[in-house]
Amino acid sequence: MKSFKYYYLLALGIFFMSAGCEDALEIEASDAFTEDFIYSNPDQLERLVFTAYNSTESWGINKFQWWSRRFNIEGASFEAKFNFNDLDLFRVRAGWNPSNVGVLGDIWRNYWDYIRDITLFLDEVDESEAMQMDTEKVTVLKAEMKFLRANLYSKLIKFYGGVPIIETAVGLNDNFDIPRNSYEECVQFIVAELDEAASVLPETRPDNEYGRATKLAALAVKSRTLLYAASKLHDPGTEPSGPLYDYSNPNKWQEAADAAKELIDLVGARDLIEVQDATEYQNLFLSPNEDILFARPYGATFYDFGTDVNSLWNQTQAPSGYGGWALSSPTHNFALLFNMSDGSSTDGPLYDANNPNDNREMRYYANLNYNGAQFRGRDVQYYLSEDVDAFPHGLDSPEGLGNTLHSSKTGYNIRKFQDESVGLTDTSPNRPFILYRLAEIYLNYAEAQYHLGNEAVAREYVNKITRRALLPEITSSGEALYEAIKRERRIELAFEGHNFFDERRWMNEEHLGFDVKGLKWTKEIDGTLSNEEYTVVNRPWFDRQYYLPIPQSEIEKAPSLEQNYGY
Repeated sequence: MKSFKYYYLLALGIFFMSAGCEDALEIEASDAFTEDFIYSNPDQLERLVFTAYNSTESWGINKFQWWSRRFNIEGASFEAKFNFNDLDLFRVRAGWNPSNVGVLGDIWRNYWDYIRDITLFLDEVDESEAMQMDTEKVTVLKAEMKFLRANLYSKLIKFYGGVPIIETAVGLNDNFDIPRNSYEECVQFIVAELDEAASVLPETRPDNEYGRATKLAALAVKSRTLLYAASKLHDPGTEPSGPLYDYSNPNKWQEAADAAKELIDLVGARDLIEVQDATEYQNLFLSPNEDILFARPYGATFYDFGTDVNSLWNQTQAPSGYGGWALSSPTHNFALLFNMSDGSSTDGPLYDANNPNDNREMRYYANLNYNGAQFRGRDVQYYLSEDVDAFPHGLDSPEGLGNTLHSSKTGYNIRKFQDESVGLTDTSPNRPFILYRLAEIYLNYAEAQYHLGNEAVAREYVNKITRRALLPEITSSGEALYEAIKRERRIELAFEGHNFFDERRWMNEEHLGFDVKGLKWTKEIDGTLSNEEYTVVNRPWFDRQYYLPIPQSEIEKAPSLEQNYGY
């Protein structure tokens, strides 16, 4: 495996701005803290690690831009579209080029900034006075940084394919023109880093350390990384192909299964937390619980660096008539993937297109706001009135309350992650932004076991998801079983940042380029409601968009960085 050296001057002051926990440094002048002091003091070193936790995701796709601080990648997936004025902020309609990928443009720079900080830390920490002073504590801090760097690399290769592996930060005279490692080398590097971190990290954390890395978190990143690597997108026989994209390991599905099983064994293959209804299911996403393997904590004291209170989803995703911004509108295409209450699909006889919200599965009501949903003390009203003298336009319609440019273009808004027990601009105690959870691991394992031909095991684990969702167990086999596993993944992990990548790794172009559908609701003169399906926008598909391009500015600085396929 190739390894390259890269220089980065660590900005020591930044961690005083955002420590990533509720502890705050009491200082008179930040320049009083030198690098020598940081590495001589275990407590100060810990605060440096807290800053690196800002490398994990938050409610926004890009915390350094005003707009994209307030919505995530669901708006570029099959799940949803960016709603305000039908702007194409992700450029999924215009198409990406090396100089413009819309709000995704800072990903390369932001991730590498954190990798450089972490790499410098790892260069310095072993010989530091802090390590000698408290070896046990600092060894765990080192494992946390290895975990965070591996997590960053795992995210980078999802967006770009193979990237340079940088393990040592050194001086100004080194070569900056560094080529990319192969995708397979990157996967091997990530797995090795996570195995090392997992051997040191504690299996659990006390409540006052919620949000810090554990062994379970490291194994969860490993499971996701190996599942993605085993997927169709990385088969040598698919395009794009070549070292930057291919994973040729003949045991790839067994390794993906083993990675998930390692974590499953640690939790005893227990059932997911039971719920009785949609409200109890919705509440699972509002506070820490044992099903969450790794999350970013939010609350009245702590927000992520660069965000503010109205970056949380209560306001940014609520319907417009409530004062919400409704920035990600779920597509009707996606809403149709939610089954009926008896487990049948919306292609079956129980589904009534005239009454699309009736008799749906529990997660439909927990995850979506739809016309007529009971939300924050009233029914959601997307309809326009046929006769305003008989009935006024709906409060959440294009003629309703609030900024009507934010009214839903699809007839849906996101309900998941919204805490209706607090005000629209209030925070919840310790509300997590979930990054990895047990349901995903069971779905990872089911998918890997399906590909290994072990359909009984695949059904066993996908049914841990369906049972908790109060649906009949899946009994299908063959391709129908695989489709059921993928459907469960789409619905169970909705709006959690998976679908954008899942549809790509499955190479399911029907969910990558498509007509975005919505429902227009009308209140008739007699008071009845009707709806009409319509095309909101067309989202074309370009084969090059399996990956983001390397930014043109980076190619100009380092010509050895090979540009991605199609750009």
